[in-house]
Amino acid sequence: MATTVLTLVGSLRSGSTNKQLAEAAVANAPEGVAVNVYEGIENLPFYNEDIDVEGQVPAAAAELRAAAGAADALLLVSPEYNGTMPAVLKNAIDWLSRPYGAGATSNKPAAVIGTAFGQFGGVWAQDEARKALEIAGAKLVEDAKLSIPNSVVRFAETHAKDDAEVAGQVADVLKSIQVAAEAN
Repeated sequence: MATTVLTLVGSLRSGSTNKQLAEAAVANAPEGVAVNVYEGIENLPFYNEDIDVEGQVPAAAAELRAAAGAADALLLVSPEYNGTMPAVLKNAIDWLSRPYGAGATSNKPAAVIGTAFGQFGGVWAQDEARKALEIAGAKLVEDAKLSIPNSVVRFAETHAKDDAEVAGQVADVLKSIQVAAEAN
């Protein structure tokens, strides 16, 4: 049975290099790993305990929780906006972290990768996402990291899934996630 990895992309832009990176994960997943890129993250309302009530949870939040609950692991793909992760990604983590101690992130293996225009590839955003995931109860896969700098130039003419170096790096990240999920 394949290890299922639910992937959340923090960029909503259609031409996003981080969306390309998620597509590279799908295309280059090692044997025994199924990568599912979540569609609909932009439909989540901002997290609010007043609307997070049993029987009244917004449909978009319930769907995300169900998808994450059914997955063996999580992979977040984050750009860097003003030195941190995008609000849409943080909001998804907030929805997944509830109910406290029993949310869809609880004890779930998770990793964060990404690409950004700058010379460090968005490491600040990825570190913030890792911190939020860990506080939300996820089990971070420490050796599953990938920060690709200069994304606009690097992927100007080559899609991330067709970049041999990136394909190998993404496959390595997914293999580490698979090992962590199988040990979980």
